[in-house]
Amino acid sequence: MQIAIAALGTEPRDELKEKARKFVRTLSRCSKQVFILGGYWGLMAVIVDEAIREGHRVVAIIPEGAEHVIMPSEVIRIDTGCDPRCRSVFIARSGDILVSLGGETGTMTEIMMAYAMGKSVYVLTGTGQSTDRLAQAFPERLDERGFGEVHYYDDPELMGAEICKKYYGREI
Repeated sequence: MQIAIAALGTEPRDELKEKARKFVRTLSRCSKQVFILGGYWGLMAVIVDEAIREGHRVVAIIPEGAEHVIMPSEVIRIDTGCDPRCRSVFIARSGDILVSLGGETGTMTEIMMAYAMGKSVYVLTGTGQSTDRLAQAFPERLDERGFGEVHYYDDPELMGAEICKKYYGREI
């Protein structure tokens, strides 16, 4: 399974870093995944490092202007030559599902794109980021057409366990 991860591109608070690590570790108890992210900075770097530590494969889809970023050798790197918004299309499209671990406009863009593409979207709340407000604005679905599903969790381990149960039939 390929999981697109939408996450903050700036330096997160320690509490948010730990939530992201807990999510990755929870998925590790179920199965090894392919994580698709938009870079190796901010919260994304925390997720990449934890995913590699846990034995997952990682694909980084890099926007133009970030070609200079050095990544761990285990990361499959794709330099798109696209601006960040264009790059977000590749992230949303490439995942079987999309998981938001907290972020701002770029993360919300990826959430909306994945939903519009008919994908299930999992949003971690309680992150202190703008994505927390989505649960209040769109508690059941992001629009009336209901292209995809949106699920909100305030506990990263519960979110990971629910993904394991739904997609792998495994209780953890």
